[in-house]
Amino acid sequence: MLNSITEHTNLIKTEAKRLGFLSCGVSRAEFLEEEAPRLEKWLNQNMHGEMRYMENHFDKRLDPTKLVEGSKSVVSLLLNYYPSEFQKDDNAPKISKYAYGTDYHFVIKDKLKQLLEYIQENIGEVGGRAFVDSAPVLDKAWAAKSGLGWIGKHSNLLSQQVGSFYFIAELIIDLELDYDTPTTDHCGTCTACIDACPTKAIVEPYVVDGSKCISYFTIELKENIPNDFKGQFDNWMFGCDVCQDVCPWNRFSKSHNEPLFDPHPELLSMTRQDWEEITKETFNKVFKKSAVKRTKYSGLVRNIKFLKE
Repeated sequence: MLNSITEHTNLIKTEAKRLGFLSCGVSRAEFLEEEAPRLEKWLNQNMHGEMRYMENHFDKRLDPTKLVEGSKSVVSLLLNYYPSEFQKDDNAPKISKYAYGTDYHFVIKDKLKQLLEYIQENIGEVGGRAFVDSAPVLDKAWAAKSGLGWIGKHSNLLSQQVGSFYFIAELIIDLELDYDTPTTDHCGTCTACIDACPTKAIVEPYVVDGSKCISYFTIELKENIPNDFKGQFDNWMFGCDVCQDVCPWNRFSKSHNEPLFDPHPELLSMTRQDWEEITKETFNKVFKKSAVKRTKYSGLVRNIKFLKE
């Protein structure tokens, strides 16, 4: 069994790479002091819209030791999802690239489970939990703290090497490790994402009004989309990639090599007409294991209809 903190850290990072993660960084599990007032202000200004779940577990969002008792380290991991092929019909309603393949929750959860088991087998009794965007964890804040990138003006994590088309996940464990240090911000004077946002959801640099975001309207909002936003969706029916697509750092994006993220064979070739006439059967077939299921057939039809009107 290994016994030094540095050996443990190297072991975890090496195994993370072997499992296909893009990068791995580690932070001390402690209260996120800087994020607390920011999160409070964002919630008070109602920028979460109908996402009431964002109001829950405020203290757990900011303190990992309240999520995992005795935790000492937050291991942050990035997994690339940038595709090698895109939707063929330029006039077809668009789907965010992260939802092309199998739902990332399953893919990443499985890898995290393997990583935790590996840690327990090779280091000893280590307690911890895996998190993929479904628990009250501020993923981007932890990834930035762990030196994996900086939070860009569009509020996504950005890295000079690989841009921003990746998922973020964590293992919170009760093992002390070597901690990484944050990187510097490289957005400079660029305002490409702010200028390009179709609904002006980036209300100021680094602040996104979630209740104006196309992803919010097409995925989170269960009621009808407000008519004020007609003609502003840039043809997005599920999610939106505009702020990432225009970001200069994403010219370094390379396609992923995770077969589970490859799209259903029919997805990319569907035409505008195919989408406008989509049946429940086709929806179930094409999105059998996809994150798009979250919006349900009725939600996707509502979104497509909203684009058409």
